[in-house]
Amino acid sequence: MSDDNILVQVEDLHMYFPVTAGVLRRKVGDVKAVDGLSFHIKKGETLGLVGESGCGKTTTGRSIIQLYKPTSGKVLFEGKDITQLKGGELRKTRRNMQLIFQDPYASLDPRMTAGDIIGEPLVVHNLAKGKALKEQVDELFRMVELEPRMRIRYPHEFSGGQRQRIGIARALSVRPSLIICDEPVSALDVSIQTQVITLLMRLREELNLTYLFIAHDLSVVRYISDRVAVMYLGRIVEITDSDELYDNPLHPYTKALLSAVPIPDPAVDRQRERILLTGDVPSPVNPPPGCNFHPRCHLAVDSCKEHVPELRNIGGEHWVACPRVG
Repeated sequence: MSDDNILVQVEDLHMYFPVTAGVLRRKVGDVKAVDGLSFHIKKGETLGLVGESGCGKTTTGRSIIQLYKPTSGKVLFEGKDITQLKGGELRKTRRNMQLIFQDPYASLDPRMTAGDIIGEPLVVHNLAKGKALKEQVDELFRMVELEPRMRIRYPHEFSGGQRQRIGIARALSVRPSLIICDEPVSALDVSIQTQVITLLMRLREELNLTYLFIAHDLSVVRYISDRVAVMYLGRIVEITDSDELYDNPLHPYTKALLSAVPIPDPAVDRQRERILLTGDVPSPVNPPPGCNFHPRCHLAVDSCKEHVPELRNIGGEHWVACPRVG
């Protein structure tokens, strides 16, 4: 694949948070939230990132956009390693990378009007002021299917779905090329989720956007994503095209996740195999040696406890981190 077709390239990304104890707050360990991720996002595509709560999905997104400074590794955006950028240079690059937060109730400043919230990035980056600012804010309202007259309202005067649309408009205001969607519909009612997902898909086509779509709802991810990466305890265990993943999952953890997705047809749902994982997700403070998944995996052998499995291509664009597969 040509490098010109890749917008984001993540190479061996680690994000560790120190654990301290005692009066002197001495470091006694690390929370290994992200533990060696490598993947890419093509221009104009949506890459879904799925996994159980606590597996490191949100930390991955925030490390890419540099809200968290990675412990090690590289994040190449348009060929430039942004982990080495600071100050004004980082702020200039970050204009092209925006984040839609999970909670529309907590991500909007209750003291600001909706118009000021959406227009703030334009002011911060010196992109518009005065009449031009008002016109651009009104256009952003229409873009996310809200009435511009709502610009004078405060966040508490909007529903959850409307608040998330304001968050989307804020992310769009500086015309980014990459948007990291951090579980943008998980706090919304199901009927509203569909509307917001449809809006995101329309905006992607109209504005030629690229999405990293973080979620734990596998049905939503299948609907919006071109490719899907599955995370477990800080590592990617499988990544491939969306249809391929759902039709032919190969990693034992991916199979277990998909077996838990409800199927509307009761007859089909009763006949399919359910995979119930034993035990709990290990702590990222003290992950198991070798493959993180081996304590819960029915395919595990002794070598799984000793070596971290390499994410390898088993055909086409299907990558799996399991020596027992392929």
